[in-house]
Amino acid sequence: MNEGQRKQLPSFANEAEEAQWWFDNREARSDEFVQAIRDGRVTRGAMVGRGLVRTPSIDIDPEDMSQAKALAEKKGLRYQTYLRLLIHNALEREAKASS
Repeated sequence: MNEGQRKQLPSFANEAEEAQWWFDNREARSDEFVQAIRDGRVTRGAMVGRGLVRTPSIDIDPEDMSQAKALAEKKGLRYQTYLRLLIHNALEREAKASS
């Protein structure tokens, strides 16, 4: 995909079909998102500015924050993005474990 192009989503008959598509394509979309971040195609607050993402405020232990920042830097990511990915992956694991 060239810079500036947006992936076209398929048309869905209903919400369940769309949810299944997102679930089935979650890894590819996650990889695309990480690559877009690395390529500089994602701007700060882009999703929040569109009203697509809420911005929560949570307290994080300073030592955990330092570790997150160091690990994010090694991966070439901003620490906020890295924390979002960690939370997302942990929630997926928990959902699988509880089903």
